[in-house]
Amino acid sequence: MSDKHNKFGSRRAFLAGSAAMIAAPALAQSTTGLNSPATTQTERDLNESVRRNISSFRMLDWQPYFDNTRNGAILVDIDSRAVHFWSEDQSIYKLYPSSVPLTEDLTRRGRTRVTLKDPEPDWRPTPSMKERNPEWPDYVGPGPDNPLGTRALHLSWTYYRIHGTHDTRKIGRKSSNGCIGLYNQHIEELYEMAKVGTQVLLI
Repeated sequence: MSDKHNKFGSRRAFLAGSAAMIAAPALAQSTTGLNSPATTQTERDLNESVRRNISSFRMLDWQPYFDNTRNGAILVDIDSRAVHFWSEDQSIYKLYPSSVPLTEDLTRRGRTRVTLKDPEPDWRPTPSMKERNPEWPDYVGPGPDNPLGTRALHLSWTYYRIHGTHDTRKIGRKSSNGCIGLYNQHIEELYEMAKVGTQVLLI
């Protein structure tokens, strides 16, 4: 079997596995107010939502979205709740299920870039988060209760990040205050591949 067939075969296998992760129920790993069920939107018809997400959760080419892949490229598809990554030399392509913002007014689309790689993220609520949730703490240090999980990629937009989450129930759903969340094992992988300067497009 050729290298090309091996590569696409492994992509198909990963895609199937990732789709299964979206469909499978997951237990929250934290019971703090920050990661309570109230911070995740319950779909009116979760089965229909999962089917829709899986049907649009597919491999994409980078060319319609970027002029080049200099420094690598990350595409965040908010409707499909998916994050795509291409390495600079295009030898690596990854597709990850993600969480997305709770509402449209919390959602930002457009071009940005990775400005900081944080290996042990800590968290502070933004002023608007604190206004909506005054009971939230002013600071959470790195660790299992941190809403940013085990790694974070800061974007050039203030307060916006692609980060992990210990609350696996959130992935594949509307559950963030604007950031894009990944399973911790996925953000750790993306963190190693992304660079400061990696292009990011949210659509």
